[in-house]
Amino acid sequence: MLGASYATKQNLKLSVGHSLRYIETSLFGAEYQETGTFCVVGPSPYSRKWYATVTMLDGKIHKVT
Repeated sequence: MLGASYATKQNLKLSVGHSLRYIETSLFGAEYQETGTFCVVGPSPYSRKWYATVTMLDGKIHKVT
């Protein structure tokens, strides 16, 4: 699961239209996609306080649920 570098899920939602700040955690290849949907955890991959599904479009955050 990709680590999103945002203090809260609300902060991530406020970043719609901007690039995603993230930390790759997979040993099996990159999880980040410039266009697509994937799950993230925050505020870091080691301190899991919230989870979200992020939809990216052309390298920008399009939707957060």
